[in-house]
Amino acid sequence: MTMLSPARGTRASGGGGRAAGGGRGRRRARGHGRFRGLWEASPLTYLTLVVAIVLSVFPIYWMIVVATRTNDVVADVPPPLLPGGNFGENVGRLFDNPDAYFAKGLLNSAIASSAVTISTVFFASLAGFAFAKLRFRGKNALLLTIIATMMIPIQMGIIPLYMIMVELGWQNQLQAVIVPFLVTGFGVFMMRQYAAQAVPDELIEAARVDGCTTFGIYWRVVLPALRPAAGVLGLFTFMQTWNEFMWPLAVLNPENPTVQLSINNLANAYFKDYTLMFAGTTVAILPLLVVFIVFGRQIIGGIMEGAIKA
Repeated sequence: MTMLSPARGTRASGGGGRAAGGGRGRRRARGHGRFRGLWEASPLTYLTLVVAIVLSVFPIYWMIVVATRTNDVVADVPPPLLPGGNFGENVGRLFDNPDAYFAKGLLNSAIASSAVTISTVFFASLAGFAFAKLRFRGKNALLLTIIATMMIPIQMGIIPLYMIMVELGWQNQLQAVIVPFLVTGFGVFMMRQYAAQAVPDELIEAARVDGCTTFGIYWRVVLPALRPAAGVLGLFTFMQTWNEFMWPLAVLNPENPTVQLSINNLANAYFKDYTLMFAGTTVAILPLLVVFIVFGRQIIGGIMEGAIKA
């Protein structure tokens, strides 16, 4: 009996080991099943995505199709689905139109969007670093004030902002659409949140021990770590400034427009030349596509690099 007890104990422990192994296997199988559920989509999901893509892309595609044709096809039912051969002629008429000032509008929008984007990324990242990693009196109150500015619609500030532009003598000048938007509360808050997570305090302390100044820490340590968030903020800022319509309409005249005002000048004509309007809109979205293609890959690469490091 005494010799059989260890054997029984051994067999019992072996069974328990098999049971534990089987439990781990079942849990692992359930885990793989959950991941397969995440990665494997049903045909209905693909159908929904395809329908959503078609509904989103078709208006833009039809705009480009009309921009390559004449006004005769605008009211056709069903609408034309293949591009024509008149795009070059329509673009030529667009730049020759004396009421649109389209070339000047493109230049003004490029200057304003670039200046606002560079300024917003620089000041927002600098302020975000200060709010996230520096200690100074009144930090929380200042951050709360900046966040509160995000709750005020821009439409409510047009009249007082226009009065300021008049006092400065900036109406009908390009700096009127640049200076008021050199930094945004959203940009500061976004960069502050990202800096608080992406920049370790130990890295900043190590830079201070090496004798780096506060601005040197920002430029050499913090700004490279904020590159993914800075790229996203820059892309959003450029697109928002390029597409801005209400404030340029209030502060600029038709002879010194942005690209959106140039398209609006075409729409306000007595005769609605839809091919001209759609050709202008097609040309106006090309810089946005170029910016997204050039910087979108870098943004995604930076985000993936940060995720791998994490």
